[in-house]
Amino acid sequence: MDRNSITWAGSMPALTTPFDSKGQLDEEALAANIERLIAAGSTGFVVAGCTGEFWTLTKAERERCYRVAAEAVNGRATLIVGTGAITPDETVENTKLAEAAGVDGVLVLPPYFIKLTDDEIFAYYKEISDRTDAAILLYNIPANAVNVLSPELVARLADIDHVVAVKESSGDWNNFYQTLIAAKDKIRVFCGPSSIYGAPAAELGADGFIDCFPNVWIDGGKPLFDAAMAGDRVRTAKLQKTGRLLTNLFTAEGRTLYPATKAAMDMMGVPGGGTPRRPLKSLDAKQRAGLEKGLAELGLI
Repeated sequence: MDRNSITWAGSMPALTTPFDSKGQLDEEALAANIERLIAAGSTGFVVAGCTGEFWTLTKAERERCYRVAAEAVNGRATLIVGTGAITPDETVENTKLAEAAGVDGVLVLPPYFIKLTDDEIFAYYKEISDRTDAAILLYNIPANAVNVLSPELVARLADIDHVVAVKESSGDWNNFYQTLIAAKDKIRVFCGPSSIYGAPAAELGADGFIDCFPNVWIDGGKPLFDAAMAGDRVRTAKLQKTGRLLTNLFTAEGRTLYPATKAAMDMMGVPGGGTPRRPLKSLDAKQRAGLEKGLAELGLI
């Protein structure tokens, strides 16, 4: 398998995992958010990833996310789900559950917390590939995972049979661009922080975006990608500026990305928001007021 084995491309939002008032998975809200974003032109989704608070989900909840999303998408878009865990055995188990649910691929970050060598990371991904049949989307997010998928390592991992793509979420443009150069001939390369540099990423050959912001900012998905690909510099610049300002807003005044995303969705009256799971905390009154003011200034509410 390689980049030509799949058709993944365009805007594939990383979805939130909504919980009801009792803290249980809100399946209806997850399905409704998928429906809303398909209508907005999303070409695919990542479910139960970092934005989806995968680290708070039990194995049973992860499987329910896989199945609910697969039923909601119903073949109308690409569905990729997060299956990564620290041990290869657990990742393989999650991946087999995802395969049984009928997903198109799995998002696998390197084992987190414990610092590994490149050879250990390579062996981890090769074992996942050898023991499952799923198409694998590598996930570089060193700020969360500790372990780094460098451009050189991604190029090496691209030779593993089931590795077909990478989500480059380092937040470092130089690292993203070097990964694009090193791996694009073999696997598809997706820009994670497209709210920050999605436009130049698309213009230089990124296959698409996988970002949380389309949950609250529809124009940061397909419209931004399409404008960049069409060479519409005026529209692209306007949209990219909004993305940068949103990123600033969601991480100012003590706010962090995932609770701010859910709070913004609630303010906008769209499904998929609600309360984040502990240890994440909902925004306090001051943080909510600042977020609401900022969203209003950007014309989003």
